[in-house]
Amino acid sequence: MSERGSVTVLAAVVVLIAAVLALGSADVARVLAAASVAQDAADAAALAAAQELALPTDADAAALASEYAERNGARLTLCDCVEGGLSVRVEVNLDVGPLLLVPGERSVTAGARAIADPTADPIADPTEDPVADPVFPAQ
Repeated sequence: MSERGSVTVLAAVVVLIAAVLALGSADVARVLAAASVAQDAADAAALAAAQELALPTDADAAALASEYAERNGARLTLCDCVEGGLSVRVEVNLDVGPLLLVPGERSVTAGARAIADPTADPIADPTEDPVADPVFPAQ
C-alpha cells in the first residue's frame, strides 16, 4: 500500500482550516468595526439630546438624537429624554450586513447615557490638576 498523495490530502485540509480561520477573522473584524461605529453614533446622539435638554432651543431632543445617530450611520431605537430632565439614555442599531461564515443579515446595538448639568461652570479652574483622580487622590 502506497502513501503517495497523503501529503496532498493533508495540505488540502490545512488550507481549508486556514481559509475558515481567515473568513472567521474577517467576520469578527467586521462586527467589531460596526460595534465601534454604533457606539460612536450612540455617544453623539446622547450628547446632542443632553445638550438640547440642558440648553433648550426650539428643537426636539429625540429628533436631534435621531439626526445625530443617522449622521453616524445608525438608526435610533430608543431615546429616553424627558423634557425638563437632565439625563438622556439612547440606544442605536447598525446593520453589519452579511457575514462570510454566518448566513443572514446581522446588526449590532449600542447604548449611551449623558447627563447634562446646566449649572456647571464651563470654564475649568486652571489651578486644578486635570490628571488628578478624584477616587484615588495623590498622597
